[in-house]
Amino acid sequence: MDWTALSVSLRLAGLTCLLLLPVGLWLGRALALSRFRGRALCEALVALPLVMPPTVLGFYLMQAFGVQAPFGAVWQSLTGGGLNFTFTGILLASLVANLPFAVQPIQRAFETIPPNLREAAWCSGLSPSQTLWRIELPLVWPGLISALALTFAHTLGEFGVILMVGGAIDGETRTLAIAIYDRVQAFDEAGAAVMSAMLLLVSFLTIGLVYGLAGRRRWRRG
Repeated sequence: MDWTALSVSLRLAGLTCLLLLPVGLWLGRALALSRFRGRALCEALVALPLVMPPTVLGFYLMQAFGVQAPFGAVWQSLTGGGLNFTFTGILLASLVANLPFAVQPIQRAFETIPPNLREAAWCSGLSPSQTLWRIELPLVWPGLISALALTFAHTLGEFGVILMVGGAIDGETRTLAIAIYDRVQAFDEAGAAVMSAMLLLVSFLTIGLVYGLAGRRRWRRG
């Protein structure tokens, strides 16, 4: 096991989940409750990382993070450093790549709440913010857990986007998925097998958790 790469992967996955949860909560709820022109376009933009090849997404992010691009130039002027081949760079790339995994489960959870339930809460004297915290969030927690689980697992296994933006700097941008590739390139199949088995186990447990929560919700509604 490459413990340094594992540490980078866990830190990346944890921060990605932490930063994407409020974004996914706000955007997922807005897409579920709002009806406006361009809603389909917004949903398509959110889902775009699902269908783009990771290397293509990574290439465009690498270009955007470069000092010649507006975003990269502004970042460098504010911080004094670049984004490519840094942990901050792969974190920002991870936020973009994992956006649909954070938004879509939460959006689907909010869509299952009957509109008259919110109206009843408002008629009972609850404000919109109180309705969100006391009524809606307790009902959509399976969607929140699914979003966190999928985001965490996908971040651990992400390869193309991270490699394009961050390269493979040991202790900085070299994640477990990249370490597996390096072990295979070095003909260390035993080491690659150990790390691959760990990612397989995490993926299996994540999918089991998501399907378990979905089945529990169907059983309750039934």
